[in-house]
Amino acid sequence: MANSAQARKRARQAVKQRTHNVSLRSTLRTAIKKVQKAIVAGDKTAAQAEFTQSMSVIDSIADKKIIHKNKAARHKSRLSAAIKAL
Repeated sequence: MANSAQARKRARQAVKQRTHNVSLRSTLRTAIKKVQKAIVAGDKTAAQAEFTQSMSVIDSIADKKIIHKNKAARHKSRLSAAIKAL
């Protein structure tokens, strides 16, 4: 347990920051799933439109260091390849 005032405050901040990060990570997963859903439906134009929107979401979350930049690049690459394969 945190003994000093500083440690107690850092513990409070960590809880608050974790909930924010969980929310952002959920937004990321939702954006990826929207693109995958359009790909499964076979609608290339809708998938392309969703992909352009999700790219900005993926990049912004990687910039905030919620996920690693290489993981963001991997997601974008795989989604792009799946759209091209339609």
